[in-house]
Amino acid sequence: MSQSINLYPDSVHKSLLGDPEYYPEIDTYVETIRNATKGFGTDEDALIQTLGSKDIHERYLIAYRYKETYNQDLKDLMNKETSGNFGVLIKLLALPIPDAEAKIINMATKGMGTNEKLLWSVICGRSNEEIELLKKVYFKKYNKDLSILVASELSGELKKLHLTCLQGMEETYDPTYHNESKAVEDADEFYAAGEGKWGTDEAALFDIICKAPPKYLQMIDDAYVAKRNHNLERALEKELSGKGKKAAIFHLNMKLNPYKTAAEHIKSTCAGIGTDELGLSCAILRYQHILPRVMVEHVNISSKTVEDRVVSETSGYYRKLLVQMIKVAWPDAA
Repeated sequence: MSQSINLYPDSVHKSLLGDPEYYPEIDTYVETIRNATKGFGTDEDALIQTLGSKDIHERYLIAYRYKETYNQDLKDLMNKETSGNFGVLIKLLALPIPDAEAKIINMATKGMGTNEKLLWSVICGRSNEEIELLKKVYFKKYNKDLSILVASELSGELKKLHLTCLQGMEETYDPTYHNESKAVEDADEFYAAGEGKWGTDEAALFDIICKAPPKYLQMIDDAYVAKRNHNLERALEKELSGKGKKAAIFHLNMKLNPYKTAAEHIKSTCAGIGTDELGLSCAILRYQHILPRVMVEHVNISSKTVEDRVVSETSGYYRKLLVQMIKVAWPDAA
């Protein structure tokens, strides 16, 4: 890959440039939602069939049209009508995907303590285009610069990595510049900043893995293996520690092997005792556009489908909503 992948479909990027174009079914979906939340009680099945069964672009149109029609944000209606894990996810579905990611960042940094894993899963390994969009949307929603927020919530290696990622500094791949000779030079610089010195220059390591476009980063990795007999991931494992190490490896692998890395991230939300429902919800939501390829990798690494994992780890309307979202990405999968 010449550039880091986009998690948003092209239709979303185009829609954000101006007023979206509707088709008649959108008004029907808006009325279905209105009817599902009128009177006593909420028709969760209707919400699942209306919001859960739509792709990212359709949900964006529904949210925009609902606001136009009833002068109320769809997320505010969902906040009033739903609760629990189901409520958290349906509220995120009621937002355009960039707004949903901004909300996820807000959730990760709200209250006592920071959910670092949730934060790095959103910010690390992103394309320049989507990092810039995310910063704009976050500022518009919360009137706060995302870099300032990150600087106040994180420290050490994690802080350095996130601030570097937020610069949106990935270079455009140019085969005349990003050649094997330069890859060897950068591999040597990576070694000199890490394994080759007393003390680690984390900023230099992060600068290299953030600037290099994926295809070129793979060339650096190959050059590193040829000279050091292990890859960049192993070098980061040796030089970093704790959550900073996990986040840096996540960023590296989202550039080198994004679909497998996303599959491993989904799997990790269900590892150990108990399920990280918020992490699982955010992963299925954010990776929905690329989910078909992620699902193939998930089977390869765990011998079970994403649907199998969701069914075994969740229950009730929450499970039904997640399964419906999987069906949207890959109708034959569920």
